[in-house]
Amino acid sequence: MIQAFYSAAVGAQQQMRSMDVHANNISNVNTYGFKAQMPAFQTLMYGMLDGANGNQLPRGSGSALALTGSDFSSGPLEQTGRDLDYAIVGDGFFALHDPVSGEISFTRDGSFTLAPFQVQQTDDSAQAAADNGTQEPTVETRYYLSDGEGRQVLGTDGYPIEVTDPSADLPVGVFSIQYQDGLERAGGERFLMNDKNGSVWMSTAKLQRGCLESSNADLATELTGVIEAQRSYSYALKMVTTADEVETTVNDLANG
Repeated sequence: MIQAFYSAAVGAQQQMRSMDVHANNISNVNTYGFKAQMPAFQTLMYGMLDGANGNQLPRGSGSALALTGSDFSSGPLEQTGRDLDYAIVGDGFFALHDPVSGEISFTRDGSFTLAPFQVQQTDDSAQAAADNGTQEPTVETRYYLSDGEGRQVLGTDGYPIEVTDPSADLPVGVFSIQYQDGLERAGGERFLMNDKNGSVWMSTAKLQRGCLESSNADLATELTGVIEAQRSYSYALKMVTTADEVETTVNDLANG
């Protein structure tokens, strides 16, 4: 009966983790570009026991939350009227470049803004004078399309988009990732690639300006998941109680 305690304790713990996943989805129902997470379970170590007449009987230790996959299906579009808001109609991601670390991340949240960046002038004569120490290097302020957190949006040429006229059509790039499974979640609604995600290329998806993609988390589905996890959690605790009662009865009989 000790095995029942282990299986029930593991089951209760994993159902708590499942509730955390659904609760996170519910809290981001109104977050632009959010992609819902999906809890996936797998069985733990299993073995076989010799049963009656030589039959093999399975014995296991329950199941555990193996991973939380992401649902990359498109969410509904919402009109905002802002010139710097973009939504992707179809498959693809916006690419964000961190000028400090050089990190490239991907997102479906197109709520962009203008951010000033200090750029050193690259004029040859000015650079030569700066190198000789005869004058300070010239620094100018340029505005780039940004995610509002210091990361620059990459354009169709793969470079950050410098903006001189916010009302003009901007060449915002949309990028397809070969294998989306395994994309690592970063801060906000961003994703990072790793070796198993394959290659990246320009997507043929269309852009909708003045719109944003809403979260694809469905409130009814997530509430159902929470109720299922709560029921499973209560059943696991009931299993602990039942195992304890059986253990107590066996000990009383053995000592009686």
